[in-house]
Amino acid sequence: MELLTGIARNPIPGGAKAGIFKGYDGAPLRYSIWNETAGPRRGTVCVFTGRTEYIEKYFEVVTDLRRRGFTVAIMDWRGQGGSARALKDKRKAHVRSFEEYDQDLVRFMKDVVLPDCVPPFYALAHSMGGNVLLRNATRKGLWFDRIVLTAPMIRFAPESLPYSFYMSRLYSEAAHLFGMGRNYVPGAEDDEWHNPPFEGNVLTSDRERYERNRRIVEAAPDLALGAPTFSWFRAASRSVKMVSDSDYPPRIGVPILMFAAADDKVVSTRAIEDFALKLKVGTHVVIPYARHEILQERDELRQLFWATFDAYIMGNVQDVA
Repeated sequence: MELLTGIARNPIPGGAKAGIFKGYDGAPLRYSIWNETAGPRRGTVCVFTGRTEYIEKYFEVVTDLRRRGFTVAIMDWRGQGGSARALKDKRKAHVRSFEEYDQDLVRFMKDVVLPDCVPPFYALAHSMGGNVLLRNATRKGLWFDRIVLTAPMIRFAPESLPYSFYMSRLYSEAAHLFGMGRNYVPGAEDDEWHNPPFEGNVLTSDRERYERNRRIVEAAPDLALGAPTFSWFRAASRSVKMVSDSDYPPRIGVPILMFAAADDKVVSTRAIEDFALKLKVGTHVVIPYARHEILQERDELRQLFWATFDAYIMGNVQDVA
């Protein structure tokens, strides 16, 4: 059985080493590694996706990084992509606590990245993945020399919630308490995993990339994920509260570059700006006109990202022999 799915508009980059590693509880989680395609070798970038995302969506990013001399390691979080799902209804985005992601991150680094990839190590994380990386950025002995985050989930954008954050969190806590944690959050539909039309989407202004991602899911429906459950939102809300505390950013010692999308209706751009200003070693850039998925945006917006990435990461790395 093939672990990765390629389509004509999104072929699998050559040389993929895909496999399964065991999460903290033994759950099978999918990963893939690619070696660099251009020299000199500059280490490894570990890519961590957002909620609903999967390895195939990042093939273009993988190619971009390999051309810069990086090995790339990427995983699917538990509950999405090609990794194990917690519920019988596999369309439900469900997790009990973000500590599960923390522990899977440790297993990924120790069992996959450290044995098989060349140092130094850098992290590139999006949205929910950015939240998980921030949760771990205060860890002693952190593996990453630098971290780059795109639209990290520090707070939810008001437009993304049916109620205020306080009320939404209260509902999710109550639902969990009364045994409804596996139910969809209010307003979610069972078939929400189907990608809606490009018009009106909040993810990207690039029609071609948006349609490409739709076709990936059409070719491999098992990669799709729907709306979150009450338990997922409860876990996410608790994690958001933790990292958005004003005392949290100064505790981070690893250099962080944060990208915010000016037209983000999924996570709060203002929260990213506020967080970055409190970092001891970090900075941020707001990409004008960009929607939530900066790396899936139009070429001119992606070029702004890569120019800043190159100055921040490639300008500060030593070539690896």
